[in-house]
Amino acid sequence: MKREDIRNIAIIAHVDHGKTTLVDELLKQSGVFRSNQNVVDRVMDSNDLERERGITILSKNTAVTYNDIKINIIDTPGHADFGGEVERVLKMVNGVILVVDAFEGPMPQTKFVLKNALDLSLPVIVCVNKIDRPEARPIEVVDEVLELLIELDADEDQLDCPFIFASAKAGIASTSPDGEVSDMKELFDTIINYIPAPEGNPESSTQILISTIDYNEYVGRIGIGKVDSGTIHVNDEAVIVNAHNLEKHNKVRINKLYEFDGLKRVEVDKSTIGSIVAVSGIPDLLIGDTICSPDNPKPLPFQKISEPTIAMYFNVNDSPFAGTEGKFVTSRHLRERLFRELNTDVSLRIEETDTTESFKVSGRGELHLSVLIENMRREGYEFSVSKAEVLYKEDDNGNKLEPMERAIIDVSEEFTGTVIEKLGQRKGELVDMRTSDGGSTRIEFSIPSRGLIGYRGDFLTDTKGTGIMNTLFDGYGPYKGDIQYRKTGSLIAFETGESITYGLYNAQERGVLFIGPGTRVYSGMIIGQNAKAEDIEVNVCKRKQLTNTRASGSDDALRLSPPRVLSLEQALEFIETDELLEVTPKNLRIRKKILDPTLRMRDRRNRQK
Repeated sequence: MKREDIRNIAIIAHVDHGKTTLVDELLKQSGVFRSNQNVVDRVMDSNDLERERGITILSKNTAVTYNDIKINIIDTPGHADFGGEVERVLKMVNGVILVVDAFEGPMPQTKFVLKNALDLSLPVIVCVNKIDRPEARPIEVVDEVLELLIELDADEDQLDCPFIFASAKAGIASTSPDGEVSDMKELFDTIINYIPAPEGNPESSTQILISTIDYNEYVGRIGIGKVDSGTIHVNDEAVIVNAHNLEKHNKVRINKLYEFDGLKRVEVDKSTIGSIVAVSGIPDLLIGDTICSPDNPKPLPFQKISEPTIAMYFNVNDSPFAGTEGKFVTSRHLRERLFRELNTDVSLRIEETDTTESFKVSGRGELHLSVLIENMRREGYEFSVSKAEVLYKEDDNGNKLEPMERAIIDVSEEFTGTVIEKLGQRKGELVDMRTSDGGSTRIEFSIPSRGLIGYRGDFLTDTKGTGIMNTLFDGYGPYKGDIQYRKTGSLIAFETGESITYGLYNAQERGVLFIGPGTRVYSGMIIGQNAKAEDIEVNVCKRKQLTNTRASGSDDALRLSPPRVLSLEQALEFIETDELLEVTPKNLRIRKKILDPTLRMRDRRNRQK
């Protein structure tokens, strides 16, 4: 049986190509909002961090109705670090809309998300977005998308996909780049006509694969998935099974059942094949579980999620200021919070270490882990993290392999020499280089993942903030040799106290300060960046000695350069292997792992032997 009254689609794209804005317009033009309702831009980016950073981090479900047909829409992240979100939600849909920027064309993440869709044999609608950009080149972009489809071994049906030309911001979509339209009717029609209706037998045993977990403090865990077969009712007895954990066989009762309507979840009594539903009241429900009828508990296969490539150690804060600013500070708090994150983030790995005070957290990239750190910080957690390190593997012959990245960089021609030189020092290999008519150059590098750790700050400085860099995981390759990350040392506070203008004035001659006067510091805390390679201890708490003679000009105000206040990402990029980042709800402090200067010097000597 086909459910002709339903279509299930996912919006996939490279970061910042306009997925969330497109969903906004589909919601508006389907009548989800009242005519006088004030709606914020990117309404699907409901998380505070998503709104601040302008990126989608979590996949979101919504639904619109067009010509009496319900279209379930999943808005997915475009950043490579959140690729796990894309991989798992594709099991819920019957087709995808691939959004591509009319100027940039296919980018690294476009290739990644499109490959996932093609591997699942999903039909693709290509939406060439931002056609109203002055430099838009929609016809060339269509050719580039077709070339990408051929490169990814798309079959004939997938190659014969429809192309829609749109401006999500203006709320228009057409089947022709020159079409005169005033709405998105042609995109809606293409979805209805091209995306197949879900099929299944509503009378057979129930199977619902859980692809997303949400959490609500009132009802607890909420599992979201598509009814693959059968019909599910409220108060039904059910069994939870898992294709990757065959021992799992939990008997449960369906307490509450929801379907999506616009931005809301609406309670329903039953759902059948093709519906995307949310189920609450099952405490230990996990991503990848299948809710089945008790008479036929057969799990559905779940998409294998790509492995993490980078790791950090999350430690209980043991600095002199520990426990003074955070609400959750113990190892028990830290452990509970980290393992709770596994419920909703399938790309994350948490490992316990030899000590209860430290946990190894592995993810898909620095941004992936920094979002977790920032969320925990806002929730009141206090902890410290180590420098990011890549996860190595060995081949069958025992040779060391490391994760590699494909870096696509767009810069002005004047900066290409500097970028190529810097990436060369970080073991990057130039793969391709093309110059456009407008004077912009696209450089493609194959580079170890560790070569990109701490590089983004340098990149923005070298390109005066105009460069654009996108990266994509490119498998494992032979170890490329040692890389020197930072050529400058640290300015380390000599004693515990409060920073004084006089002490800072003397310290700033040595390099760049991270703090201003009146900041609490402790011995071993890093308060700046030395201009030279070695670490230097400075006394920023030092006061000017008072005498009974006053020289001319001695009372003039001391002028301090404004401190360089590091963001979370900049601090994570800055720290070295012998340093930690202390994270509290109120402050970010960089410190040495060993605070005592004598023990630190002894440790350095031992490592140099």
